[in-house]
Amino acid sequence: MVESSIGGVVPAVKGEVMRRMGDKEEEGSVRDEEVGTVTEWELDRELLCPICMQIIKDAFLTACGHSFCYMCIVTHLHNKSDCPCCSHYLTTSQLYPNFLLDKLMKKTSARQISKTASPVEQFRHSLEQGCEVSIKELDALLLMLSEKKRKLEQEEAERNMQILLDFLQMLRKQKVDELNEVQHDLQYIKEDLNSVERHRIDLYRARDRYSMKLRMLADDPIGKKPWSSSTDRNFGGLFSTSRNAPGGLPTGNLTYKKVDSKAQISSPGPQRKDTSISELNSQHMSQSGLAVVRKKRVNAQFNDLQECYLQKRRQLANKSRVKEEKDADVVQREGYSEGLADFQSVLSTFTRYSRLRVIAELRHGDLFHSANIVSSIEFDRDDELFATAGVSRRIKVFDFSSVVNEPADAHCPVVEMSTRSKLSCLSWNKYTKNHIASSDYDGIVTVWDVTTRQSVMEYEEHEKRAWSVDFSRTEPSMLVSGSDDCKVKVWCTKQEASVLNIDMKANICCVKYNPGSSVHIAVGSADHHIHYYDLRNTSQPVHIFSGHRKAVSYVKFLSNNELASASTDSTLRLWDVKDNLPVRTLRGHTNEKNFVGLSVNNEFLSCGSETNEVFVYHKAISKPVTWHRFGSPDIDEADEDAGSYFISAVCWKSDSPTMLAANSQGTIKVLVLAA
Repeated sequence: MVESSIGGVVPAVKGEVMRRMGDKEEEGSVRDEEVGTVTEWELDRELLCPICMQIIKDAFLTACGHSFCYMCIVTHLHNKSDCPCCSHYLTTSQLYPNFLLDKLMKKTSARQISKTASPVEQFRHSLEQGCEVSIKELDALLLMLSEKKRKLEQEEAERNMQILLDFLQMLRKQKVDELNEVQHDLQYIKEDLNSVERHRIDLYRARDRYSMKLRMLADDPIGKKPWSSSTDRNFGGLFSTSRNAPGGLPTGNLTYKKVDSKAQISSPGPQRKDTSISELNSQHMSQSGLAVVRKKRVNAQFNDLQECYLQKRRQLANKSRVKEEKDADVVQREGYSEGLADFQSVLSTFTRYSRLRVIAELRHGDLFHSANIVSSIEFDRDDELFATAGVSRRIKVFDFSSVVNEPADAHCPVVEMSTRSKLSCLSWNKYTKNHIASSDYDGIVTVWDVTTRQSVMEYEEHEKRAWSVDFSRTEPSMLVSGSDDCKVKVWCTKQEASVLNIDMKANICCVKYNPGSSVHIAVGSADHHIHYYDLRNTSQPVHIFSGHRKAVSYVKFLSNNELASASTDSTLRLWDVKDNLPVRTLRGHTNEKNFVGLSVNNEFLSCGSETNEVFVYHKAISKPVTWHRFGSPDIDEADEDAGSYFISAVCWKSDSPTMLAANSQGTIKVLVLAA
């Protein structure tokens, strides 16, 4: 009965016992082969309690020949009077201790421990089992363990020392590299300080000479003309050079010329000298105040400006000798390195503005129409008209000068066109002034004639909502669109069907032609990437720009080689499409789910925020230059919906500090960068 309870495991266990007892080698090898035929999983399975499925503890045998843990079978019989294995009638009086199985279980456990345990654990286990060891053997073991311990400690100390040595060598190399870089940077700064000091001295001397000229003209009006002409001959070279100096130098020279002209226009007499000097003093005071304000802006963004300066200077240092020799005459004449000139331009532009000033405001929506979100706002070719579109299913065209110069209650569109669906994007044709393209939520791309207020072409190949459309600047008959159907389509206004189709794997959020090419487009996708295509070979993109963590909602070109992108990861990113490199990441606004607009203008970028603010960035600085919050007397700050308003569209006026911005409430503002 005992043998039947342990089944096929018993031969293997018996073989193990016989091997441990020192049976013959041949018989032992046969028994080992038998043990090897039983896998460890099968062995464990035979030793499991059928109730708890754990290794049997305190084995008890039933009258029907099955073995269980004592606590498991007793608990079972309290609820039900049968055997869990064969359902034979069973009571607690029919349970018997299985001493043989307990003994075999202990030996099996010891055997498995010997297989898996380390020598130290096996030795410890042997001592715990009562293995007898003599004092002499213990002394030998302790001596061997002591020597082993010292050897391990020595090896550990050597390893730790080697790790420390490697760290210090790496640290020294890093610091030496940093020191060399700092020394080079200090050399750049020293050279630039010298060149700036020379320019400053020249400007101060020029200012003193012009002040002297004003005083002499005031004292001797008769000798004005010959002195003036001789002065112009003597100092013309200096000021022509200064006018050509990069950055903010032209401003100072123009100011002095302006003062000079005022002095010449004013009437002769005793008051002329006092008037000229007072004008100079007042102007000097205003310039000093402005300088203080601009210094504060520099201090506020010092780290970013420092990074920009060093980046430009290091880039110059890495240029080839041929280029440096070619430009040597320019550097020598101006006294400025190319990197310093570039940085001065950035610094002058960045510190020139500190706020956005509202110069006009109008409402896009109707009083009785709740859907007022402006999805797109765009200037026409000549910046005379701008068009708006959104969920109100209307394209409204306004005259910009009228909006700026006339009272707010007189702002009416000069043209209004109704559509069948909500609109997502607008794009003016840069060649044909009266043509504008739109994309809508039904996937329809339409080309409109603003003069006749009629559609010229309608393209209905997209199967889902079309998010973006853009006219080519170099080939005005071509336009491109992107849709939720994961397709980019290229159209020609001379054909009724698309001329090219690009199938992609994710929804298309935005498309844009390169302004200098009719065959290169940038595509922003929900796959978090920007795909840059050459339309002559669309089998694969020229490059895929990766870095955004969420969908790319907008792509815009600052120049033929500079691309800006916006994403719902609350960042703007700049890319170099010529060298296929990331340039900079701009952060400060909030954008997690909505289309908030993106527009570029030379060195500035603007975008909206889900905080109902419009942000302006300089392309060389990662933090905002300024921002403006939309507000209205109609909005109660305690209103729960007030926090849900967001900027939905922005657009710069070409080569101007003026921009348009619209929000989800339908408010459109004309903003201008101001000091």
